[in-house]
Amino acid sequence: MASYTAQVAKSHKRFNSALGRAKTRQACLKAYYSHKKEHERLLKSHLREELAQTNKKKSKIPRK
Repeated sequence: MASYTAQVAKSHKRFNSALGRAKTRQACLKAYYSHKKEHERLLKSHLREELAQTNKKKSKIPRK
């Protein structure tokens, strides 16, 4: 699986390409909202992975 940063860069490249091809206001908005949805999905999964990493590390530290 690609890194989060690489996935975001790929998403932004697709967004900029779609925005460049857009000839109508509706096409611009469609490009934005599809990009936003993808970005939110990537961020959600990235944060889920980081929380799992944090909890794994935290479980190894003894309680006081």
